[in-house]
Amino acid sequence: MTGTFELRHLASIDEVDFFNAIPYALNHEVADDLAGRRRRPEWTWLAVRDRRLLGRLALWSPADAAEPAQLDIFDFDDALADDEQRAVGTALLRAAQAEVLDTLATAPEVARYLPADWREQDVSRHGTELRIALLEEAGARFVVERLRLEWTPASGISAADPRLSFRDFASDEEVLALTTRVLDGTLDAHSREDLEGATPREVAERQFEEEFAHYTTPRGWWRVAADESGKPVGFVIPARNSYNHIIAYIGVLPEHRGNGWIDGILAEGTRVLAEAGAPHIRAATDVGNVPMAAAFARAGYDAFERIINLAWDTPAV
Repeated sequence: MTGTFELRHLASIDEVDFFNAIPYALNHEVADDLAGRRRRPEWTWLAVRDRRLLGRLALWSPADAAEPAQLDIFDFDDALADDEQRAVGTALLRAAQAEVLDTLATAPEVARYLPADWREQDVSRHGTELRIALLEEAGARFVVERLRLEWTPASGISAADPRLSFRDFASDEEVLALTTRVLDGTLDAHSREDLEGATPREVAERQFEEEFAHYTTPRGWWRVAADESGKPVGFVIPARNSYNHIIAYIGVLPEHRGNGWIDGILAEGTRVLAEAGAPHIRAATDVGNVPMAAAFARAGYDAFERIINLAWDTPAV
C-alpha cells in the first residue's frame, strides 16, 4: 500500500479492460502486446483504490526482448485533484524504478502519444505538462516533440520524379554507407543526440542492427534513389512493423539537398507500400524538421497525433 491506494502489477491479460479504464492512444494495442510479449505483467504497475484505477504505468519492448525499450504508458485519472495525481504518478515512477529501471544500464526512453491539438485542449495540456514535470523531477529530460503522420489511399500517390530511378541496395554495406552519409547535417533530434557520443558510422550500424535488420518485410522494398548519372542521391526504407506499414527511414545525401529530391523518394516509398496492399502508411518526423514535415504534407500524409520523447541522463528516481 502507498498512501490511500494500492500499487500492484497487472494480474493477467484478463485484466486488460480494467487496465484500459483510463483512455489513451495505445489502449487498443495493449491486449495484443501482452499476447505477443511486447508487454509483460511484471512491467506494468497499477494504482488502485476501492476497485477504481487511479493510475498506471507500463513499459514496452520488441517481442521477447530481454529488456524494455520504452516507457510509453504513464497515466492517472484526470478527475483526481492535482495533489492526488502527483502522489499517484510519483508512486508509479518509484515502483517502476525500484523493480525494473534501476536494474538496467540505460533506462528506456519515455514516449507520450498525444492528440495533434493537445495544447489547445485544457485537460490534455494540463495532464501532459504534469506528467512531464513528474518525469523531469525523476531525472528525465525533454528530447523532442514529433509529428505522427498517416497516409491513406484516398490521398493518392504523388507523381514520380522523372529525374530519378530506383534500385535495390547492393548489400548491407551500402545501407550502412548511405545511412552514414545521410547523418551529416541531419535535423533529427535522436540522431543528433546519438552523434554526440558516437561516430556517424557507429550510429548507422546501431540503427541497422537494432531496427532495420529486424523488419521481416521484403528487403526489395528498400529503395536507393539515383539521378540521371546513376549516382545515389538518397534512399527510403518502407517496411511493416508489429502494427503498421511504415516509412521507417528516408533521407537525401547532404550534397544533394535542396534540389527537390525528397518528394520523388517519398513518392516511391509510398508507392511500394501501397502496391503491397497497405491500408494506410504511418511515418513520423520531428516538429523542428520543417523540410521533412513539409514533404510529408505535400505527399498527403496527415498529422493525426504527436509524440513527446524524454530520456534519462541520471537514475530515473
